Amino acid sequence: MSLRLTALSVAALSFAMGAHAEKTVLSGGNIIDVRTGNVMTGNSILVEDGRIVALGGEDSLGLDGTETVIDMKGAYVLPGLSDSHVHLTSRHDDHGYRSLAISLPRATISGVANAETTLKAGFTTVRNVGAAGYSDVALRDAIMDGEIPGPRVIPAGVALGITGGHCDMNLLPKEYDATSEGVADGPWAVRQKVRENFKYGAEVIKYCGTGGVLSKGTKIGAQQFTAEEMAAIVDEAHALGMKVAVHAHGTKGIRTAIEAGVDSVEHASLIDDESIALARKQGTYLSMDVYVSDFILSEGEEAGILPESLDKEREVGRAQRESFKRAVEAGAKMAFGTDAGVYQHGLNGRQFAYMVEWGMTPLQAIQAATINNADLFGMADTIGAIEVGKEADIIAVGGNPLDDVRELEDVDFVMADGVVHSNELGE
Repeated sequence: MSLRLTALSVAALSFAMGAHAEKTVLSGGNIIDVRTGNVMTGNSILVEDGRIVALGGEDSLGLDGTETVIDMKGAYVLPGLSDSHVHLTSRHDDHGYRSLAISLPRATISGVANAETTLKAGFTTVRNVGAAGYSDVALRDAIMDGEIPGPRVIPAGVALGITGGHCDMNLLPKEYDATSEGVADGPWAVRQKVRENFKYGAEVIKYCGTGGVLSKGTKIGAQQFTAEEMAAIVDEAHALGMKVAVHAHGTKGIRTAIEAGVDSVEHASLIDDESIALARKQGTYLSMDVYVSDFILSEGEEAGILPESLDKEREVGRAQRESFKRAVEAGAKMAFGTDAGVYQHGLNGRQFAYMVEWGMTPLQAIQAATINNADLFGMADTIGAIEVGKEADIIAVGGNPLDDVRELEDVDFVMADGVVHSNELGE
C-alpha cells in the first residue's frame, strides 16, 4: 500500500471515530507565510491532536518514527481558506419561484452535500449568513460532532429584515400570509429577534439594511431598518458577544449601518468614499462578492432568477467592482465573501482572480481569505495562518498562488482540524 493511501486510510478511520490521528507530518512542502508572503521552502509541519505543534526542517521536529508522514514535496502549503458569506442550504439552480418547492428538510440535506463540497474546495471555515429554521446551526453541530464532513460553520440562524424587505418572503400574495421568520419592525422587536437567534445557537447576526438583487419588489439603493433599529440590533448582538453582518448595497444604508457599529458590510456595492473612510476609521470589514455577478448574468435566467433581479444585477454588478477597487486603494479592511449558494458551491476560489483583477495583489486576496477573515470572525488566535498552536486547517496546491492566484481554484490537498479530507497531490 502506498504511503499516500496509508495516510488517507488513517485519516478516514479517525474521522469515522470522531478522533484525530495521533501525529501527522506534512513533509517537505513550500509553506507560505500569509502575513508576509515569504515562502519557507522544503519545510515540514507536525500536527498532533488537530493542532500545529511544530514547523521547520524535519530533523528539527523531534520525530520518533511513529508519525503518519504525508509527502508534500513540491506543493505550496497554505492555511485553510475561509469565506465570510455563504448560504450552504441554498442551491444555485433553485432561484425565484423554484425556491417555493424546497422544503426545510430538503434544504438541510442540500446543506450537507454543499458543506462537503465547500470543504474539498479548500474552505475550512465559513460564515453562513442566514438559513431558514436554524438549519445552519444543525449543520454546524453535525460537523462538530463528526457525523458529516464539512468546514467549521459560523451560523447566523435566521436573517433579520423588515416587513416586505430583502429578508422577507415576497413571492406570494396576501392570502398565503407568508412572512419570513426573521422579520421584525421596531427597536424592541429587533432586539427580541437577536435574542431568539442567540437562544437557538446563532453565533453571528445578519440583517438586511437595504434592498437586494434577488428579492422581489425591493430597490437596491433603498435603506431598510431605521438608524434606531440598526443601533438596537448591533447593541443587542454585541451585548451577547455576537458580531453583526449587514446586507447593504445602497449608499445611505451602508453609511447608517457603519455608524451603528456593524462588524462587516456585505456586498457594499454603492459605497461612497466617505463611507469607505468611515469603515477604515472604525475597522469595519467590507465583504464584497465580486465574482457572483458573472454567474447571475450568464446563468441566472436558466437558474430561475427573476427578470427584475437580472435588471438589478446589470445595474449594480460593475459598480460594485469599481467600489471594491476604490476600497482597496483606500486601505479599507477587506474580507473574502462570495455569496456561494447564489452560484454553485465549491467554486468559491474563482473569486480570487476577480479580486486581483480589481486591484488586489495575490497576497492581499489570500490574506482576505485567511488572516483578515480570522480577525473578522474573532478567531485570529486559532485559524488563518500556519503557526504553532493554531488549528491544523491546511491546504496545498501544485503551483505558487502568489504567482498565479488561480491555483486556488483547484485545491489538491485539504486537512481540517487535523484530518485529511482530500489528497490529489502527485496525480
